[in-house]
Amino acid sequence: MPRFKMLVLSSPVDGRDDEFNRWYDDVHLPDVFRVPGVVGAERFRMRSGDQWKYLAIYELDCDDSAAVEAELMKRAGTADMVMSEAFDMASFFMGSAETITPYRSAGSA
Repeated sequence: MPRFKMLVLSSPVDGRDDEFNRWYDDVHLPDVFRVPGVVGAERFRMRSGDQWKYLAIYELDCDDSAAVEAELMKRAGTADMVMSEAFDMASFFMGSAETITPYRSAGSA
C-alpha cells in the first residue's frame, strides 16, 4: 500500500487546456512514473475555487516523500521530464501527505 499521497494543483496557460491535458496524460505522467517511488496517479478537474483548474493525486511508495519531490523538481525541464509551455509553472502547488486515518466510508463511520 502506498505510504504517501502527493498533491499537485495546477493550471494551464489561458486558452491552452486541451494542449495541457494531452501533454499531462501522454507525456508528463509517463515521465513522472519513471521517478522511483511514484506508483500511481489520478487527475481531477477542480469544480470549486478559482486558483487552480486541475488536481493530480499521486501515490508514493517510499520512505522519504521530500526526496521524491526533490527528484521531480530536479528532472523538470530536462530530457527526463519535458515540460509543456501550456503548463503555468508560475502558479502550481506540490506537496505530500502521510495517511493518519485509513479511508472510511459514510457507512463505516
